[in-house]
Amino acid sequence: MEINYFKKLLILFIAAVFFTCEAQQKNLLKLPDYIAPKDRIAFTLYTVHENTLKLTAQLYPVENTEPFEISLEILENNQWKKIAETRVIYPGYTAPFKVKNWNDTRETRYRVNHNNTSFYEGIIKKNPINKEEFVMAALTCNSIYPGHGGDISREDIISNLKKIKPDLLFFSGDQVYDHSQHYLYWLKFGKDFEELIRNTPTITIPDDHDIGQGNLWGEGGKKAESRRGKSGGYYMPVEYIKEVERAQTSHLPDPYDSTPIKQGIGVYYTDLKWGGISFAILEDRKFKSGLNLVAKKNPDIFPNGSFEAIFDPKIDTKRLDVDGTELLGERQLLFLENWSTDWENAEMKTVLSQTIFSQVNNFSGKHNKELIADFDTNAWPQTGRNKALSIIRKSFSFMVAGDQHLGSVVKHGINDWGDAGYSFCTPAIANFWLRWWDPKQPGKNKAKKAPYYTGDFLDGFKNKMTVNAVSNPTLPEIKKGGKLSTRAAGYGIVRYHKKNREITFECWGRNVDITDSKSKQYPGWPITIQQTDNFIIKNGFQLPTLKVSKENQIITVKKSTTGEVISSLRIKGKIYQPKVFEKGNYTIEIGEKEQKKILVNITVKKRNNKILKINI
Repeated sequence: MEINYFKKLLILFIAAVFFTCEAQQKNLLKLPDYIAPKDRIAFTLYTVHENTLKLTAQLYPVENTEPFEISLEILENNQWKKIAETRVIYPGYTAPFKVKNWNDTRETRYRVNHNNTSFYEGIIKKNPINKEEFVMAALTCNSIYPGHGGDISREDIISNLKKIKPDLLFFSGDQVYDHSQHYLYWLKFGKDFEELIRNTPTITIPDDHDIGQGNLWGEGGKKAESRRGKSGGYYMPVEYIKEVERAQTSHLPDPYDSTPIKQGIGVYYTDLKWGGISFAILEDRKFKSGLNLVAKKNPDIFPNGSFEAIFDPKIDTKRLDVDGTELLGERQLLFLENWSTDWENAEMKTVLSQTIFSQVNNFSGKHNKELIADFDTNAWPQTGRNKALSIIRKSFSFMVAGDQHLGSVVKHGINDWGDAGYSFCTPAIANFWLRWWDPKQPGKNKAKKAPYYTGDFLDGFKNKMTVNAVSNPTLPEIKKGGKLSTRAAGYGIVRYHKKNREITFECWGRNVDITDSKSKQYPGWPITIQQTDNFIIKNGFQLPTLKVSKENQIITVKKSTTGEVISSLRIKGKIYQPKVFEKGNYTIEIGEKEQKKILVNITVKKRNNKILKINI
């Protein structure tokens, strides 16, 4: 009897990558030897944005004479109705669907149909725009190796999330930790989480380990010199990169600007509106500069060429912010600028990225050698970091990311501590590579009785940050070094309280029933902030107080001379007093679409008692 293709592939993979017995590896992958035609569809991912449904079906290998055509159906009047058809794409066996004019005011049952033999069912949720509390679950770093916790069931996460029924799932990267076999381990990821993702809108964005590298500085898509990636660019073949991004992002809303980068690699940065929340989805690795230029400009620091981190405390890390280096790149900065003033069907905004814009760790791997500066974080390059934060704060957005393995809540600073938004970095799902934030001196201005590691700090690149909470590994874990511990692993929950415009960050460890009132989160959590806390001007100037006839209007402030946006917010209620950093004249736009009032050349004062009544 001929061994089928998938079994051949699995056996070759096992033989080439691991040196353990076949039975152990099958148990790890949890994938069968033989896939019957009726089980050809593995799982699905979907989002709905502005009445457009995008859904990607992930298949096991299509075999022999099986067709590559596949259809999407919905249940209407107790009958299945075909609404879209596409072809399975090889390599990767993905089938992306796009359906316009989607009715998001109702819950809809769907199924994917392959050859009238294999059927995969799920639910497209109703848009929760009228819910007072919107809930997002945020997860990162889903390692598949036994030493990383890959052999530990995800059931504790699945059962908790099924109980709280999040409105959105966000996987911020490293869904797959194998550097050459994304497809096989992507199947494992999907099967591990399929109970959630088949019925819940889900954002997945790939990070360095997903695309086959230890680190990623994409530098606009150039070819990397090695898997370490420090030269900048992508190491794996272009078709491999395209397969990864197609599998993980083709269900996201269409890109803001779909122009490919070098080597023909695509882009996926975009926005998603769901439940009254607007999400900017970034690619913070794709355009980021490699380390060759910083090494070239600093030969005394890097006599042997670039290196991923700095361990010498005597080095002035401000020198590493060299001209010509980028973080998000001009294309994404333009996207963020335009997104910041788009408040249609949105009350609050969030930026989703692979990692955060500060370095909130100074020990990595083992607690035996202090890490001064880590180029893998978005703390570098500093100028690019500050450009991004200065745009993100305009819309009073906070940030959610992963990658660092270490849970944290930080308020970022550009020119002063706390003058930019908050970020929530979620802990790793499976955490082998431990990290710590363990500063030598307590933070300045920390709250009374707060841990020494909180307060105002300069990170390794001399960026300002205010640390609110960190889920550091405990002392026994420090002594054990890199041994897996569920104490250092976990995931995040973000609750949007839309009525009062508050956001609550929750940080949970593994194997904890988060619905039990006796269960505790990591020390320091939960943390609740106000929407307007993400852009506080301490010593600026005031514009007149606006009293608007209609509540919850959009108010955008621009410089009159240049048109530059200073801030944009859908206010809560009818009264709002904008603030700015500098003296001058400003234009204020109130309302939206045809119901918009524009006030030009409005002057500011240190204390402005003027009141303007605005009729909409």
